[in-house]
Amino acid sequence: MQETAPQNTSAAEKGLTGLFNGIVGLLDVFFNGLQRLLGSTNMAYVFVLPNLLIFGIFILLPMMLNFGYAFTGGIDFRLADRPYVGTANFEQLFDCESFSDPNSCREDLFWRAVFNTSGYVVFQVSFMIGFSLLTAIILNKNLRGRAFFRSVFFYPVLLSPIVVALIWKWILQEFGLFNGVLENFGFERVMFLTNSTWARFWVVVISVWAYMGFYTLILLAGLQAIPNSLYEAAQIDGATRFQMFRNITLPLLRPTMLVVVVLALIRAVQVFDIIFAFTRGGPGTATLTLVQYIYEIGFASPSRRFGIASTASITMAVVLVIATLIQLWVNREEEA
Repeated sequence: MQETAPQNTSAAEKGLTGLFNGIVGLLDVFFNGLQRLLGSTNMAYVFVLPNLLIFGIFILLPMMLNFGYAFTGGIDFRLADRPYVGTANFEQLFDCESFSDPNSCREDLFWRAVFNTSGYVVFQVSFMIGFSLLTAIILNKNLRGRAFFRSVFFYPVLLSPIVVALIWKWILQEFGLFNGVLENFGFERVMFLTNSTWARFWVVVISVWAYMGFYTLILLAGLQAIPNSLYEAAQIDGATRFQMFRNITLPLLRPTMLVVVVLALIRAVQVFDIIFAFTRGGPGTATLTLVQYIYEIGFASPSRRFGIASTASITMAVVLVIATLIQLWVNREEEA
């Protein structure tokens, strides 16, 4: 029995090697013939074609269908069965007596989601960039166990946002870990999930905790690209730490910061999973975001208002494009 096993293993390996060589030979014959037919220059399109097909089917086609739904009405899913309504969906979405008061709007939930998302973006992006930059500067120093701390800060990024939300929900619920600790120290339980102010606060905290490691690594890479000779020369000239940070670190880190700001802004506007799993938009509509609003009225609601949902998504996309272009323009002006 001990002598038969290596022989069987060797035979299996030979069989797999022969199968692999056969597949490689067939592919070689196929692509050589295709190259003779199309020419060497056109072979690049052959290798790009699968990616273009995936982009067209899963991104470009849904975008075109989304525009179609935005200008049609009814509850039918098939675009051919939906009547053309022109800009009626846009008019309904922006029908407000006062845009500062969501209660005066025809689609009041949309404007509540707009205000909630705007507040979330301002606080989340600001704290995200601030804490990420501070963490990257600390991790860029010669600390003992620096590699370990880098992995610790990046670990939450590897977790699923749903898992992160459920863990924090368990910690912050009425009879959760946090309230248990408060009770042990003689404090009363705090309703973190049913109080709108606390819910908004913890949504920002949890999202910063979950995604901060990703942006920290980007900023850390930007810091490591700055030559140490610049800091040494500034130190010889008597510059303080703050002066070196202001006149060396920030100017040379600006391109990396622009990438971080754009990515953080896009992710913050499109936030859905972590808030949906944590509060489901509650309490009430305190943490209702734009993407959740689109999901609720387009798929979760029995009315299936695909037209309004598509209109809201197009509005959000336009705002994101404009915000990104403004950031790029400001950065270009500062460089000029």
